[in-house]
Amino acid sequence: MATRLTVLSMEQATTLPYLTYRLVQDGARVIRLENPPRGDPNRWVGPDVLGEAGMYAYFLPNNAGKEAITLNLATERGRAILRELIRRLDVDIFATNQRPKDYARLGIDEVTLRAIKADLIWLGITGFGPDSNEAAYDPVLQARAGWMDLNRPSPSPSVPGFSPVGGGGEGGEGGPLTFGLPLVDLGAAEHAYGQIMKALYLRATTGQGQRIDLSLFRSAVSWLVSPVTLQASFDLSTARQGNRHPFFAPVDVFPTRDGHIYLAVGNDRQWEAITRLPGFDRLANESYRTNAGRIADVEALCRRLAAATRQVSTEELVRSLRQAGVPVAQVSRIADVLHDPVLRGESLRARDPRTGVEIVLPPPPVTTPYLISAGRRLSFPPRLGEHNAAIYGAALGYSARELEDLHQEGVI
Repeated sequence: MATRLTVLSMEQATTLPYLTYRLVQDGARVIRLENPPRGDPNRWVGPDVLGEAGMYAYFLPNNAGKEAITLNLATERGRAILRELIRRLDVDIFATNQRPKDYARLGIDEVTLRAIKADLIWLGITGFGPDSNEAAYDPVLQARAGWMDLNRPSPSPSVPGFSPVGGGGEGGEGGPLTFGLPLVDLGAAEHAYGQIMKALYLRATTGQGQRIDLSLFRSAVSWLVSPVTLQASFDLSTARQGNRHPFFAPVDVFPTRDGHIYLAVGNDRQWEAITRLPGFDRLANESYRTNAGRIADVEALCRRLAAATRQVSTEELVRSLRQAGVPVAQVSRIADVLHDPVLRGESLRARDPRTGVEIVLPPPPVTTPYLISAGRRLSFPPRLGEHNAAIYGAALGYSARELEDLHQEGVI
């Protein structure tokens, strides 16, 4: 960012911390605002990798590069300090994922804060919109938004070792599953990032601030373009397919001599290329020449293809399929991903000056000029209230004695 933005974020859990972590990568100054004495509950989740209270493993990834202060907004003094922070720090963006019922009580509502700074960009992320106070966690939203219904094992997996799992499935086929990442949280953060970029543009061109209300549920449903359109327009349900695709074949996980690959044939030309490979010529069945024919016999097709792939090593099979122009990938372990040559060692790093511990973070979607200038290094995730003295003291002019009094009073 040409001019460094200041973001004051009353954040917890995942979706808002991930958004502000993305803004950190752009060069924004992000200050976490947490309630004393325990702050963000995520500080206490996961293994205690540092041997230190409030700095557990689950908290670290989304909070590198930030500052952290504590402030009790349930007190009048705390709310007054917040207003002073907005003014004195010249805050560009205030963000929160508190429930809407708490906005006015805590003095963080848009009307109150924009009365202090008219061009403030105010962001509220909620589960179901600003008129609802219903609690919302990522897997709950995956269930309600229909994602879990789409994420089920296929009824008859063709590959040994990928048998259906999960309880409560129809006919013993396995029940609905959540995804292995909090995709609703992450997707909503990306949607919020886009809205903030738009608000910054509008502010630059009009001088006006903006209010952004983003619903996790609405964000999740917005991804369902194909399933919703097919259902609402043509009364066609999107059937669960496991690792397969409802409209293309063969698309599935297949065994190799030493692992697994994921193969995705998207057109007839790609399928023809497969049948020309040594050991795969016996799959050149006339009925399989078209995608419709392959879909019609997908079970038998996948079994026959698995018998062929099982004879070849992962490395050899991936190489030959790529050379033939067929989309394929080895099924990588997370430990292997950062060694992928596409990433070229572009991981981000954050080193703790206190303990010497260094954490490795995945490469961002785009390596920004800020990250390049910083050597792809961010400051270590902050301790609870770590920057109280720097911000309240240096920025607001509070003395050490005043800070201690505020701490004793439970204000910070």
